[in-house]
Amino acid sequence: MHTEEGTIPDDYLHYTRQKVMYIAAGIVLVFFLFILAISVGAVAIPPVDVLQTLFGIGASVKWERIIWNIRLPQALAAIIAGVGLAVAGVAMQSILRNPLASPFTLGISSAGAFGAAVSIILLGTGRIQSTVANPVSISNPYLTTIVAFLFCMLATAVILILSHVKGASPEVMILTGVALSSLFSAGVMFLQYFSSDTQLAAVVFWSFGDVGRATWDILPLMAVVVAGATLYFLFNRWNYNAIDAGDETAQGLGVDVARIRIVGMTVAALVSAVIVALLGVIGFVGLVCPHIMRRIVGDDHRFLIPGTAVCGAALLLASDTVARTIVAPYILPVAVITAFMGAPIFIYLLFRGYKR
Repeated sequence: MHTEEGTIPDDYLHYTRQKVMYIAAGIVLVFFLFILAISVGAVAIPPVDVLQTLFGIGASVKWERIIWNIRLPQALAAIIAGVGLAVAGVAMQSILRNPLASPFTLGISSAGAFGAAVSIILLGTGRIQSTVANPVSISNPYLTTIVAFLFCMLATAVILILSHVKGASPEVMILTGVALSSLFSAGVMFLQYFSSDTQLAAVVFWSFGDVGRATWDILPLMAVVVAGATLYFLFNRWNYNAIDAGDETAQGLGVDVARIRIVGMTVAALVSAVIVALLGVIGFVGLVCPHIMRRIVGDDHRFLIPGTAVCGAALLLASDTVARTIVAPYILPVAVITAFMGAPIFIYLLFRGYKR
């Protein structure tokens, strides 16, 4: 130790180095899951051939169409959506100081789903195709995202008002999320009742959150939004650390808590809107991943945010791989797997919260 000379203590260096190693190990895991996700399916592709095709080294022509047109966009969408949902969840939990907060549990995803349904049914942005791989497509993803974002912001405004004005407890906020989810789900059913057969089929099929419908056309929009949101959350990592200590402490350290809260929730809502509008509702990733990484790297957002992003990518990649193989040759939507996994954990966290 040489703290009096201004050098960094060895214990602290070991502390930070260990967390960086955990995150690096997670990145390696994501890479292996990425190759596995491309390899398995109705047609098994040897991992060596996958690597050769991706890097253009002795690529096999018979695998190129499957890899580049179907499995690679799906695997990339799982990574991007996993990162986006996970960082949105960890930001919401910090901003609202609520361990149960996530886009799904607060009703924001359901609001985005209602907005997307409005766009598909009333504005005609969804259509049925004859292709088996992608029977439902969004003809105007940007308009659909904008409408979904507006309804996400409506739900976000309710949560922020409840948190700021009423000082609601975590349990009350979650119950508000349940109420919002029910409200917007009722709205979707109302629209479905008056929709045509084609519109009804489009909305029902689309509501099953699945990365399998991802195409090269929608990946840039998702990637730009998720990358921008992740960078914003990383830039505010010290502010989130201060907020975790309490609003008064954060304000004493010069943090504009109100602004951080509003902008942070807006960015999280935008991420949720884009993912919901393009892939459907994928629940529990934003709830589970932050809690997993808190047990591994702690509460310091310098490590928690990138760690949660890596965990989200790994979790959704693994879930999508399981969804495509567990009842082969049938392919389940990835949202089914995340719900089976996330629901018990959510019940446990809710029980622990009430017990405390």
